[in-house]
Amino acid sequence: MKLVIDANIPAADACFGGVGTLHRLPGREIRAADLQNADALIVRSITQVNRALLTDSPVRFVGTCTIGTDHIDLDYLKERNIGFASAPGCNAEAVVDYVLSSLLTVSEREGWPLLERTVGIVGAGNVGSRLQRRLQALGVAVRVCDPPRAEQEGASGFVSLDKLIGESDVICLHTPLVKAGPHATYQLLNAQRINELAPGTLLLNAGRGDCIDGLALRSRLAGKGDITAVLDVWEDEPDIDAGLRDLVALATPHIAGHSLDGKLRGTWMIQKALAAQLNQPSGMPFSELCPPPALATLTLQSALPVEEALRLCVRAVYDVRRDHDALQRQVTHQGIAKGFDSCRANYPLRREFATLTVFLENDAVSLQPSLQAAGFQVRCG
Repeated sequence: MKLVIDANIPAADACFGGVGTLHRLPGREIRAADLQNADALIVRSITQVNRALLTDSPVRFVGTCTIGTDHIDLDYLKERNIGFASAPGCNAEAVVDYVLSSLLTVSEREGWPLLERTVGIVGAGNVGSRLQRRLQALGVAVRVCDPPRAEQEGASGFVSLDKLIGESDVICLHTPLVKAGPHATYQLLNAQRINELAPGTLLLNAGRGDCIDGLALRSRLAGKGDITAVLDVWEDEPDIDAGLRDLVALATPHIAGHSLDGKLRGTWMIQKALAAQLNQPSGMPFSELCPPPALATLTLQSALPVEEALRLCVRAVYDVRRDHDALQRQVTHQGIAKGFDSCRANYPLRREFATLTVFLENDAVSLQPSLQAAGFQVRCG
């Protein structure tokens, strides 16, 4: 059995080596000719899997080690009776880590207390719901907009997008890309809604780039300049808008979910799905794929202000400023598209907050609820 697999998928040998022969290629370089004698295709989000790629190939299984599926022509796979699996939730914790690191960074720069703000979450799926739980556990006021869930579950607990925009100091987008229909998210934040954002609003997008009208956002940032933006996802990736990139507070190359833990979890989930299709054993437990973290413990011997303690622990595990700076360097040296892809292809090791155990001594034990809420393991001594 031959498997064509994105070269950036970790633990490929451990997960798929026993199934067949692996043929690794950069995700953007996978072509129809590469699949002419392949039985399975394993990708991430940058490979467009459609009729043009799969026509006349013998591929019987496609797996994407990611949450999103808008790069997959699901109707065509169904038409060809090709098995399919994605990895919903695999990197959701990593995306929430990214959001918290970003919010704490911007709030520090701009001099406002995050815990006193109202955060609006647009899209309460795997990521949005986890972000909601962490923020509410921290005591942050939250508004949630998710029309599909509101329709299915009843309106209680959800607000309209316009109400969310009107009541939120911070707006976080975590929606999939839906191009048409009653719940379309394409340019969900269009020019009108971007113009309606209150001065001082922080807008963060770690969902899909096409959910925001990039030209309208660039115009607001370049014109009034009275809002702040954090973007991890962009229109026209990897050839992103350089003008918009230069105007946002934090610009990162679609890496919000790129923790080692999230990537390994995605690989493991697709391995299990492929094994099920082949009626084979599902392989090793997930715990055996994860190496120990470089920083496993941290000790606080006295109390700090809560947000200062959060920043200290967050940055011990993941500092979003590293990724912002890396993108600026790479696009300067290699150009926009190559620099964007280079950051993704050579992404440094990153772990999730849950891999760090924080030991609290003396009056630092008062920080236990906040640090646990943020996602760390906490022990009081």
